[in-house]
Amino acid sequence: METEDGSHVSKPVAVIACTAMAIFYVAVLYAPTLILRFPPPTSLNNFMIRRFVCAIVSSIVSVIVCALLLPMISLEASSIFGVYGIRVDHMWHAVVFPLSLTSLPYIGSLVSKSISVVNSWKEHKVHGEDYWLKCTQNASEMFLEWITSIATNVLAWRNYFVAPFTEELVFRACIIPLLLCGGFKIYNIIFLSPIFFSLAHLNHFLELYCQQNYSFGKASLIVGFQLGYTVIFGVYASFLFIRTGHIIAPIVAHIFCNVMGFPVLSSRRKERNGETGFMQPTSYSWGLAIVAFLVGIGSFLWFLFPATSPDLYNDRTDNCRCWHGYCRWN
Repeated sequence: METEDGSHVSKPVAVIACTAMAIFYVAVLYAPTLILRFPPPTSLNNFMIRRFVCAIVSSIVSVIVCALLLPMISLEASSIFGVYGIRVDHMWHAVVFPLSLTSLPYIGSLVSKSISVVNSWKEHKVHGEDYWLKCTQNASEMFLEWITSIATNVLAWRNYFVAPFTEELVFRACIIPLLLCGGFKIYNIIFLSPIFFSLAHLNHFLELYCQQNYSFGKASLIVGFQLGYTVIFGVYASFLFIRTGHIIAPIVAHIFCNVMGFPVLSSRRKERNGETGFMQPTSYSWGLAIVAFLVGIGSFLWFLFPATSPDLYNDRTDNCRCWHGYCRWN
């Protein structure tokens, strides 16, 4: 993106810098044992804490490199943080609207779980059990256990805090401004930046194939599915960041998707087949879940642009000097 004085980052420099940041984000995870020659971690907690530190270090390095390459318009703190989409204005909008939009494709999953609860209530009602009281107690206990597990489980910290914040900071807040400054078109960036995002997940193949002794085909299948999912999410996260100019928008979407997992289309509630005796999903539950999923996808596409309108997240979109392209969107 050119500034008022005409300075800009060349396309080759922007691509090389983005590629280097993506590779560095993964490579630094192995630095403690391969480069610094630290002894192997003695526990999962030690292993994950090392990776947390490495991810934070790589994020800080990427921010510094991005700041050195980008022609900063102003050295004011608000302007510098604004380059990375770190803003306090319109925070409520940047959390609620993207989070609501992201939840729409999961309507099928929520309906499936609701059907399971209703079917369980009917089953317990037949046996005269006070199901709702028991369900409320179990839900309260499960919620407390979930909160406790998040506070004490390092994997939960990785999935819900460290990974969303560091990955979005590097692959959205740093890479997208560089590509925009390099003169790439907005739509090209939306589909180009997830490629860098997918590079950060290729190490999973080496871990599955070399360390966990998965077969080449099985490791390729698992990683291929992960890459497909990360590319799709990367497109969506890049879209959110460019449209809103807020880094918090893709962060909350990232956290929500990590919490929910992949959308489920069928209910886990099953009924016994009278002829075979096997438990099978009810056709009603399956059909309702599919309809809910399709309605959710349709609603997501319908509200995609209205819910991410730049006017909702910015005081001014005319004649502004943003780094994210929302003022030039058409």
